[in-house]
Amino acid sequence: MNHRLTRYTVLIACAGLWWLAGLYLYLSPRLPEESALRNITLQTPLRVLSRDGALIGQFGEQKRKPLRFEQIPQSFVNALLAAEDDGFFEHGGIEPLSLARAVSELLLTGKKGSGGSTLTMQVARNYFLTLDQTFIRKFTEILLALQIEAKLNKEEIFELYVNRVFLGHRAYGFEAAAETYYGKPLAELTLAQHAMLAGVPKAPSRNNPLSNPEKGKVRRDWILSRMASLGLITDSESQQARHSNVTASFFGQVVEVDADYVAEMVRREMLERFGNAAYNDGYVVYTTVDAKLQQAARDALLNGLRAYDWRHGWRGPERRLAPRADETPQATQARWEEALRGMPTIAELAPGIVTHITESIVSVRTKSGELISLTWQGGLEKVRRYRSVNLTAAAEKSPAALLAVGDLIRIREETDGWRLSQVPQAQSALVSLDPKHGAIRALVGGMGFELSKFNRASQARRQPGSNFKPFLYASALSSGVTPSTVINDAPVVLDNLAAAEIWRPENDSGKFYGPTRLREALAFSRNLVSIRVLQRVGVSRFIRYVEQLGFNTEDMQANLTLALGTHTYTPLDIASGYAILANDGFKVEPWLIERIEDAKGNIVFAADPLVACPACENARQGTTEMVRMEDILGTAVPEVRAAERVMDPRVAYIVSSFLRDAIQRGTGRRARVLERDDIAGKTGTTNGPRDAWFSGFNRDLTTTAWIGFDDYSPLGRREFGGTAALPIWIDFMREALPPAEPVPPMPPMPPGIVRLRVDKSSGLRVRGQPEGSVMEYFLEESLPGWDSEAGGSIDTDRLEQIF
Repeated sequence: MNHRLTRYTVLIACAGLWWLAGLYLYLSPRLPEESALRNITLQTPLRVLSRDGALIGQFGEQKRKPLRFEQIPQSFVNALLAAEDDGFFEHGGIEPLSLARAVSELLLTGKKGSGGSTLTMQVARNYFLTLDQTFIRKFTEILLALQIEAKLNKEEIFELYVNRVFLGHRAYGFEAAAETYYGKPLAELTLAQHAMLAGVPKAPSRNNPLSNPEKGKVRRDWILSRMASLGLITDSESQQARHSNVTASFFGQVVEVDADYVAEMVRREMLERFGNAAYNDGYVVYTTVDAKLQQAARDALLNGLRAYDWRHGWRGPERRLAPRADETPQATQARWEEALRGMPTIAELAPGIVTHITESIVSVRTKSGELISLTWQGGLEKVRRYRSVNLTAAAEKSPAALLAVGDLIRIREETDGWRLSQVPQAQSALVSLDPKHGAIRALVGGMGFELSKFNRASQARRQPGSNFKPFLYASALSSGVTPSTVINDAPVVLDNLAAAEIWRPENDSGKFYGPTRLREALAFSRNLVSIRVLQRVGVSRFIRYVEQLGFNTEDMQANLTLALGTHTYTPLDIASGYAILANDGFKVEPWLIERIEDAKGNIVFAADPLVACPACENARQGTTEMVRMEDILGTAVPEVRAAERVMDPRVAYIVSSFLRDAIQRGTGRRARVLERDDIAGKTGTTNGPRDAWFSGFNRDLTTTAWIGFDDYSPLGRREFGGTAALPIWIDFMREALPPAEPVPPMPPMPPGIVRLRVDKSSGLRVRGQPEGSVMEYFLEESLPGWDSEAGGSIDTDRLEQIF
């Protein structure tokens, strides 16, 4: 009997061994090669950074931020070992006793029972296998775990686990989970928080600290007790951590710079370059955007929009949710809370509901449940209701005349308290370039990406109005007109070539100023002079000139309205044009991506932009040493790609001097508040007015600001480039420009310019320094004639015949 039992036992054991051997031979070819184990690619999202490394945006299905083993805090390592596999650093990939128990339960019941999977086996399952609970899959998992242990060290395996496991709310890996639930890196979390995260893998969708904080706490406390029993922490540390409250909240994406429109531009370009792999292959994009300048641009734009909007009056509450006679106070409160939950904060304007009104205070409940106060003396007494784009009502006499209980309103926190506000209906854009090579340093495409994804900086084609005049005046100087040429600012009536109607253009002021020198005409934006200048240059010649500058002229209407900037361009187009004036005549292209790195830090793309490089021309001629790209951009690209010079540097110099006058004493004189002599710029206002612009620059930055309505509604009869757009430009440039140095306001004068004294009235040369004369710049081949009598007048009738 005993011999027979022994024989059966041996036969069964041999059969089992043969079966396992056959199973091994069957499964082993399916196991991954060593190269596959060592070159595991995590699905890591696309990250977009500023040039100084601040996070702008992140795109991808899975939120993930891989860590190296040495970056993982020891406190978390201990918590995870206590939770999942305390013998990880001792075993060879499997725990035979635990595994035998788990396998027997699976064979007997057909269902997964108690644990048995080591961290190594979980790595095998997470990276290479399905989640099917079958014997074949489990045996493959064991084989693969043994193979992983043979090829990788323990630190590498631990790293793979930490970076791959799903932890709820789209977070993959513990670093991403730490930022999702606590808004901090894993290294900055407490012992209690480490234990909480270590307990999530068991049931990530149910037991994470947001979906079920009670169950999460129970598992956290069990892990802390086990850490103490394993000697990984003291009993005192365990007890103290168990008494900690659950502090998790949803932090989402931790963005460091408000640059949603920039992030979207990068996302589109990455999708074109890499397809859907852009979202998952761990690319990191460094943009040209400066974090400080970008934040300054957004703040300036929002402040400018709010200031414009408030000048035109308060339009009333967004909704009226007055208490109902048939509902309890609790029901009213619940209805208000539900309404607030559906209201996002827009452009830093938080929603709130009026809950109580007295003679001097309005109580408002915010989305977070906080109760704040708006005071009569703190701003409500100055609120005027909107009547039309040109009219506001008189101020109300009490808070009750302005607001009612249940009004859903917008509020804004300022340094001295809360203020009533509203979401502006107008829109705006700002773009700022480095004129030396076109790098975009700041770009804001609208008031809020959450409201509209339409990027007005790069996509909105609007009439620039007088903002386009500098290019007309540059073409005039290139055609022989001089800065002192006198042209009559007088009424003109012309057939509009685009329609069967008579065109009677005017200046913004409605006045006419008579004979005007070219410099004064641009500084003070004289429309009638500009039309006569275009007549002098010729429409076709002007179109060819601006096309040479890089402007798209494909659908440009060839008529005299071009003198007033009627052809549409984006703010980015206009800023690129002004860069030509700022860099002595070179055509640089705007660019946004400085470099792209793959998941391993290898550079797969580095920008090689066109550079405004006068020294490159000299180097080619042998008069100076060759310029290196690293001297200009700080990159490793060995040679400069020199931009084409599309404007005579003398013309750029003289037009820039016109635009400095525009700031010092012309339409842009509000910018004198910056107390700088090195800035130049020009306003722009279109009919309606429907668009307000200001573009300006110095040697370091070229910036364009625009404001208007998406539906082309008028801005109001008292709104101009100098009142609506210029304040935005000023606020930005105040923060963006470095402190002015004690250097001459004008850059070095190019060869071929002559500086002469002319009479203010006639624009002709005078001898000596008579009263009523000024110094002026001229191209050496286009000098004015002599004035026979200093201070003499000019024949305006003859001028009208000429112009």
